Amino acid sequence: MYARSFGATGISVPVIGQGTWRMDGSERAAAVAALRAGIDAGMSHIDTAEMYDDAESIVAEAIAGLREEVFLVSKVVPGNATRRGVVRACEASLRRLKTDRLDCYLLHWPGHHPLEETIAGFEDLRRDGKILSWGLSNFDVDDLDAALRIAGPYRIACNQVIYHLGERAIEHAVLPWCAKNGVALVGYSPFGSGEFPDPSSPGGRVLAGIAEAHGTSPYGVALAFLTRLDNTFTIPKTVRASRARENAAAADIHLNAAEIALIDAHFPRGPRPRTLPML
Repeated sequence: MYARSFGATGISVPVIGQGTWRMDGSERAAAVAALRAGIDAGMSHIDTAEMYDDAESIVAEAIAGLREEVFLVSKVVPGNATRRGVVRACEASLRRLKTDRLDCYLLHWPGHHPLEETIAGFEDLRRDGKILSWGLSNFDVDDLDAALRIAGPYRIACNQVIYHLGERAIEHAVLPWCAKNGVALVGYSPFGSGEFPDPSSPGGRVLAGIAEAHGTSPYGVALAFLTRLDNTFTIPKTVRASRARENAAAADIHLNAAEIALIDAHFPRGPRPRTLPML
């Protein structure tokens, strides 16, 4: 599995990881098997959150006996993001995940509690060894600037945002900001949450043609495109072990300039939106 440095942490993390949003709605044994298949295939970056209902306990089952192999991420909801609330929420996640630490802990989206309090809570957790790094999710440039002013450089490990072929808004400003400031960009919902290009559409046919040339699927081509830049990562979710292995194999796909240009032409990033898209 191809890996790169996760922002300024210096930790090498696979470019393709595993998401768990809505995983709790699936058959538990299948979900656990898919996560384990992904880990076996090199997708050791596993992302979850306290608001994902039972997902943290599913992850706990999947990583049992494998904790040292996993880069584990969870998130605190903004309503819990006071200085003391962050600590309590993290400790609850650690209990559900049956581990003593997180590799990275994120604020799920900007909220009404002062960001100074949230970051202070993160730093308390980091000092106590309960998290090794912290980051943000669904933050636009103005919010990222505010966090940087509070925390200082090289403290924000990542920003997790929606990023798929049909939603490339982050390429206007958020992605360049992250690259400039040493922050990893983690794209969620890389297959569009049920809106993956139809095979009969012009864009779908382009993906199919490129996939055939690389001996992969259109989904693999999408993942390769979304991780083509040096600070980008992606976290597809699946509850099928076969799809997990297929997702992992996409890390070995290297698109050439002509293929990237063709995808770009059929899935343009469009104009910069007034607000950052999110799910």
